[in-house]
Amino acid sequence: MPGRDYLIQFQVPEFTCHCPLTGQPDFAHFTIDMIADKLCVELKSLKMYFWSYRNEGAFHEKVTNLILDDIVAATDPRFIRITAKWYVRGGIYTNVVAEHRQKGWKPQPAVDLPALPMERGLLG
Repeated sequence: MPGRDYLIQFQVPEFTCHCPLTGQPDFAHFTIDMIADKLCVELKSLKMYFWSYRNEGAFHEKVTNLILDDIVAATDPRFIRITAKWYVRGGIYTNVVAEHRQKGWKPQPAVDLPALPMERGLLG
């Protein structure tokens, strides 16, 4: 819908690549939050793109930002945020968040809705 901002969220829970230094496998859960403009991401293409990293060596920060850059180049979204939650390596979890905003785009103000009676614990 070109006249409306709406959020599309993609979950990619099985991302794999490997450490470029040790060759050990790396695993991550990617969340892509996107407000499209004229173009969107086709799911099969997104899946094949993510699979292309399986045999690639990549540092966490670099691959997260590269994925953001590639999606921005392909779709020119109004807004996109990629959150990559990397599984443990050396006893440390790494989370990388990268964002892009289309020039001149401003988010709509957030809407605060009152809690429903069930959420306030007033009903059953």
